[in-house]
Amino acid sequence: MQIIKTPGGEELVLLAKTEYDALLSAVADAEEDAADVAIYDARKAEDLSTLPAEVSMAIIRGESRLKALRKWRGLTQDRLAAEAGVTQGFLSDLEARRRAPSHSTLEKLATVLDVPLSWIEG
Repeated sequence: MQIIKTPGGEELVLLAKTEYDALLSAVADAEEDAADVAIYDARKAEDLSTLPAEVSMAIIRGESRLKALRKWRGLTQDRLAAEAGVTQGFLSDLEARRRAPSHSTLEKLATVLDVPLSWIEG
């Protein structure tokens, strides 16, 4: 790289072709990354009031919302229970509607499932 100063005081940078190509590639990568981030942000901002079709169908078939969401996320009862700080037996009772969870338990489950609380509360 070489810097040349013109008689008017403007500085010009002289780069090797390989350095110039690497710089263009880095700019293209940064633009692609920015586009990916914009797509991700747009999807995260989408309306989350509608349950995924797979979850809705499971609920229609009689599963609890919690069970349908757990299966949709591909989690076992053991894993969801462990990550939410409850026992597997308690989670089983919640899914079977034999027990009612506290609000804080619902919040933990929603966090682990990465869904809005309203999806679990119904």
